[in-house]
Amino acid sequence: MTETVSRPTLEAVAARAGVSRATVSRVVNGGDGVREPLVERVRRAVEELGYVPNQAARSLVTKRHDAVAVVIAEPETRVFADPFFALQLRGISKELTAHDSQLVLLLIEGRDDHARVGRYLAGGHVDGALVFSLHLDDPLPGLIHGAGVPTVFGGRPGWGDGTRNTIPTVYVDCDNRGGAREAVRHLVGLGRTRIAHITGALDQTSAVDRLDGFRDVMVDVDPALIAEGDFTPAGGERAMRELLERRPDVDAVFAANDLSASGALRVLRDHGRRVPDDVAVIGFDDMLPVAEQTDPALTTVRQDIEEMGRLMARLLLRRLDRGAAEDTSGGDSGGAPSSVVMPTTLVRRVSA
Repeated sequence: MTETVSRPTLEAVAARAGVSRATVSRVVNGGDGVREPLVERVRRAVEELGYVPNQAARSLVTKRHDAVAVVIAEPETRVFADPFFALQLRGISKELTAHDSQLVLLLIEGRDDHARVGRYLAGGHVDGALVFSLHLDDPLPGLIHGAGVPTVFGGRPGWGDGTRNTIPTVYVDCDNRGGAREAVRHLVGLGRTRIAHITGALDQTSAVDRLDGFRDVMVDVDPALIAEGDFTPAGGERAMRELLERRPDVDAVFAANDLSASGALRVLRDHGRRVPDDVAVIGFDDMLPVAEQTDPALTTVRQDIEEMGRLMARLLLRRLDRGAAEDTSGGDSGGAPSSVVMPTTLVRRVSA
């Protein structure tokens, strides 16, 4: 048998601090109008008694759940195998933890999961949502908009039809097109003339933007020098084999991400091609677990993935605080968060 240990109550904290229950409630729930000496007495009593606020009761007062859904539109096999997601989640988690908010992770295993996630978000379990790795035909944005949940997107959304252009969006992205241009210009500067591109999944805006950046520099590129990948090592391997079959004279490759580049490097090595002597290779992301451990070390375009995660969370929390301020004041507090596009930089290593 186990004994049930009673939790300290709001009344117990009030008695210890020598104040009213209402005063304790205002302090615990972040309300105003309590003099600083009383605030300190309440906080000291909370600490001494080990009082933990009842979240359900607190939500009734604050209208906040202190929880944020992080929705990744990918299956768990992809999420847990790709360090990109780990870096972004780490940034999000750090920011939410600093603001005493919980992270609720929701993954999309298949089409049936969209409705499940939509129902969860509409059920009032979280204050807002952070959504990334969207695909162009993804119904999630419409479901989230219908649920009325404040949302920040990771990556520039690319709505698949005109009706969804009316959905207000705040997003955080990097300069995918500019970073791609810088990578390809570097290869041109090395004297490479038969430069190929391994794309990402072309139903995602990041892949389309990087392909556009490649074409900005390689204006009249032979279509045979473009092979479609999917942001995975296996996709990079498959695309590199296609390129070597179609254009065995290729002398440089710009891959849409580091994982694709790692797959391309393996195929080049298997075919006896020396990197960078015969073929120069550049990736995108600068994920250190990948870029520094390839053979040779990978030249790549760096985006600050962890900071992008933190910024996504920061923008969402700002939206939530702004909404709370509007509810309190009865008006618009101004200063709505806007989308952010972060710069990229080329990191030179051995491969190019």
